[in-house]
Formats: sequence, C-alpha cells, structure tokens
Amino acid sequence: MKNFIVRTITSVFFVAAIVTSFLNPRAMVLLFSLVTGMTIWEYCSLVNDRPFISVNRFISTMSGVYLFLAMAGYNSGLTPSTVFIPYLVSIVYLMVAELYMKAKDPINNWSYTMLSQLYIALPFSLLNILAFRSNGYNTQYSYLAPLAVFVFLWINDAGAYCVGSLIGRHKLFPRISPGKSWEGSIGGGVLVVAAAVAVWYLTTLYGVNDLGLSAMEWAGLGIVVVVFGTWGDLIESLFKRTLGIKDSGNILPGHGGMMDRFDSTLMAVPAAVVYLYTLTLF
Repeated sequence: MKNFIVRTITSVFFVAAIVTSFLNPRAMVLLFSLVTGMTIWEYCSLVNDRPFISVNRFISTMSGVYLFLAMAGYNSGLTPSTVFIPYLVSIVYLMVAELYMKAKDPINNWSYTMLSQLYIALPFSLLNILAFRSNGYNTQYSYLAPLAVFVFLWINDAGAYCVGSLIGRHKLFPRISPGKSWEGSIGGGVLVVAAAVAVWYLTTLYGVNDLGLSAMEWAGLGIVVVVFGTWGDLIESLFKRTLGIKDSGNILPGHGGMMDRFDSTLMAVPAAVVYLYTLTLF
C-alpha cells in the first residue's frame, strides 16, 4: 500500500511537470535537456559497471545534452545548421580517445558510447521536430504533437496494466517481460485509439488541430505510439536483463530510474516523427 501511494504521488508530479513544460517552449527545452542529461548519465553509470567497460560519462552526457539543445535551436529557427559542428567534434573525440586509453576492449567502449547517443540523445532530441514546425516563412511552436505522444503512452500503460490484470492470460514476451500480456497490450491499444479520435474531435471542435490530421490519421498516430512504445519498454527490459538489474536507478520513488520512466518514449518519439513526415508525402 505504501509503495502504491509513493508511486501515485511520483506519477502526479511527473505528469504535471511534463504537461506544464509543454505549454512553454523554453520550459520544454530546459526540462528535456535536463532529462536527456540525467538519462545518459544513468545509462553510462550502469554500463561502466560491466567488466572492461569504460565509457566517458561526462563527455557522453554533455554531448547528448548539446545535441538536444542544438536540435532545439535549429528547429526553432534560432541557429543555423552549423550549430551541430561541436556535437560532431565531440563524437570524433569519443572515437579517437580510445586510441590513447589502452582499454582491454575498445570496441565495446565505442559501442556503448555511441549507443548512449543513438538510443537516448537522438530520440529525446527529436522531440524538437515534433514541437517546432516551419511553414517556409517562419517557425512556430506547438505542444500538441509531443504532448499527444506522451498522453498516448500514459493511456497505453494504464490501460495495458488494468486490462492485463483483469483478463491477461497470454504472455506477450515471457522471455523478457513475463508480466505483459497480449490482452493487456490490445486493451491499452484500443483505449489509445479511442483517445486519439477524441483528441481529433476536440482539437477540431476548438480549432487547435494545427497538425491538420484527420480522425484516421490521429488513430494511426495512436497505433504507432502503442506499438513502438511497447517495443521501447521491452528493449529496456532486455537491457536490464542483460545487465542483471531490476531497475535502472532509484531517482524516481516507486518508479526506478530515468530509463525506467522514459523507456517507451525512446522508441515512440522517433516512430511518431517518421509517421508524421510520411503523411506529408501523400
């Protein structure tokens, strides 16, 4: 009971922080640059506990945060594309530095270092593509797309848990996450599709559907978020099983670490970006 209360309080503050941040572009950039840094720092701490692994935690974290800020600057129209040059320099440094470290397994060091950028820094940075959109003349900030992705993820998590607890019988991926069921996943997906259609209706009714999506396209976005969010959850579970740990950290009371909390996001955000860009091609 005590753990449930702690989880609930943490969830309320977590959701409030995310929703509030999306209402202001500066708050969004500040919060998620911090989230990016904390998540990479946590990731590096975990992999550095493995035998013969030595990832430069400080440079990797600063590189990831810089990529997020560079993406925010470029997509908001505040900076030119040359803003990415320091990030590229930091990546080259992380590669070349292994020549002088005399590590027992430099290939693993390279792999784990680059994974921090590909798996964590890049997905968070892509939030800026969802938030800032250009019409060819100016760039505008909109909370609708990034907030919708998070809301769909939350609804999917809650729906999958409730439905799975009630009628879950068939395991979704027992080798990696024995607690998940097909019934729960389908139930969560149905709720998300319903929520997506509701978002279409309300945003159209009040004239704030700046994405210009139809009901079917909103439902498609919901399905994409559900599928890739579930994969993101499973990928992080596989990561933890490989390392032999239960939680990625303990910074969020009752919820574990940053990777535990944002595991679904790391797959859902890139998928949402690809989906929305694909819609513009047809």
